[in-house]
Amino acid sequence: MNAYSDALPADIRGYHLRTKHAPNRYALGPAFLDWTSQPSPFRRFEGARLIALPLSRGPETPFPGPARDPAPLDVAALGLFLELAFGLSAWKSAEGSTWAVRNNPSSGNLHPTEAYILANALAGLSETARLYHYAPQEHGLEERARYEAAQAIPGGGFLLALSAIPWRECWKYGERAFRYCQLDAGHAIGAAAQACAGLGWRAHVFAVPSDDEIAALIGLDRADAFHRREEEHPDVLLWIATEGASPPVIDLGALLAEPRTFHGAANRLSEDHDGWPLVDRAVRLCHKAGSAALEPSPTLPAPSIDGPAIGEVVRRRRSVQRMDGASTLPLETFRLTLAATLPGAEPLMSAFPFPPRLSLVFYIHRVEGLEPGLYLLARDAEMAARLRAASHANFEWAPVELSGVPLFRLRAGAHEREATKFACLQPIAGKGCFAVAMIADFDRALTEEGAFAYRRLHWEAGLIGQVFYLWATAAGLAGTGIGCFFDDEVHAMLGLPAGETQFQDVYHFTVGGAVEDTRILTLPPYPEERRRP
Repeated sequence: MNAYSDALPADIRGYHLRTKHAPNRYALGPAFLDWTSQPSPFRRFEGARLIALPLSRGPETPFPGPARDPAPLDVAALGLFLELAFGLSAWKSAEGSTWAVRNNPSSGNLHPTEAYILANALAGLSETARLYHYAPQEHGLEERARYEAAQAIPGGGFLLALSAIPWRECWKYGERAFRYCQLDAGHAIGAAAQACAGLGWRAHVFAVPSDDEIAALIGLDRADAFHRREEEHPDVLLWIATEGASPPVIDLGALLAEPRTFHGAANRLSEDHDGWPLVDRAVRLCHKAGSAALEPSPTLPAPSIDGPAIGEVVRRRRSVQRMDGASTLPLETFRLTLAATLPGAEPLMSAFPFPPRLSLVFYIHRVEGLEPGLYLLARDAEMAARLRAASHANFEWAPVELSGVPLFRLRAGAHEREATKFACLQPIAGKGCFAVAMIADFDRALTEEGAFAYRRLHWEAGLIGQVFYLWATAAGLAGTGIGCFFDDEVHAMLGLPAGETQFQDVYHFTVGGAVEDTRILTLPPYPEERRRP
């Protein structure tokens, strides 16, 4: 479907249709990359006090966790949590250029996501409650607002808020950037949840707060929060439970009324900007006014496996540019990976309160014990039944004997060419052990949850992508998120009716053996002398 027009769309479906890639037309992006206007990936608040956080080498908890006993909430544990979730994993250098990579992945390594925490008084940090902004380059906390009271929120944890700066993605990806900001938010939720598991903590996404409430809570409604064309928008609020308890009920109205004093002003990220009105429109169309509390999926405990330490897995995770086309994935590792994407699965999916709205279509290339072919993971049985009714009648839908995992074979045979073609001709999709297309229950989500559902569908996809990243790394392989794909070509391959939006492709991913680029030098993320044993 070619739904492009110069007029801005009236609803989020229009945004989605206009920003589809096709073999003969890509979504509108910059004509070239203006390196002089590349936005800084590091937000700083000039004038705010920066508190350096300690760095440690842990945690030694075996992947995927969680740790048996929760770590006490102190400065060292908070520093470890923030490093594992949002800190730097390395510096890279090649041909005179140097750039940072982080423990939370990002589309194009552009990092639109910012992290804030609101914590009560904490020994060695503050005598009263504070709102902090995390500065990953320095591994420190910027004191954004000081409360008068020692306790502003319930005990047993702290609040984590994530926001997005779309300009960072727009600079490279243009109109499709809004999609990538939401995918990054999902990856960030997963990064936070895995960091929690290493400490015996738990992450819980709040479904109820509105965008305006989150913005007011972290100061994004203030004139000093960002510069023109570098707007920062609220995404999601999480409770980080440090004592293993369920998230408390927080009266955001009362919390916003607590006396506090703000400090600092946001730095300018670029000297020059190109406007992308469609992205601005998408932000407004998906504005969240608040919602009812949701009943989360039953928790599925994480498997007890003899995996590497969580700290090693998180810091070693990378996005790769090339796959070797030869590595294989053990069947049991594949089964555990799929199980970790199911609703309620610890430690990542259990953080997500929204009902499952994604089914996963796999191109299986090299998984031991599985015939190559096209497969589907039915993460929601009712959605899978409707997807079956809407797709090709000649698909097999043959159940696969894989304990606890509802996997079906749709069609046997090699699919490397299809995986590559539909991922914008990127060879990594055909040369991995498997590739996956994430198919959303699109119309149902938008009808039941409103336009905000567009954002949370992409959060769900990014969160699943983070599962793939971490399990691939733990298995000695690598993964890569693929945001460039031919949306409607995938729908046609599945036999979905052209022009309908009942189901929509929202994200691709691939897992396989990495081919390292030996021209790139890898350097430590922080000075080694800062790390404690």
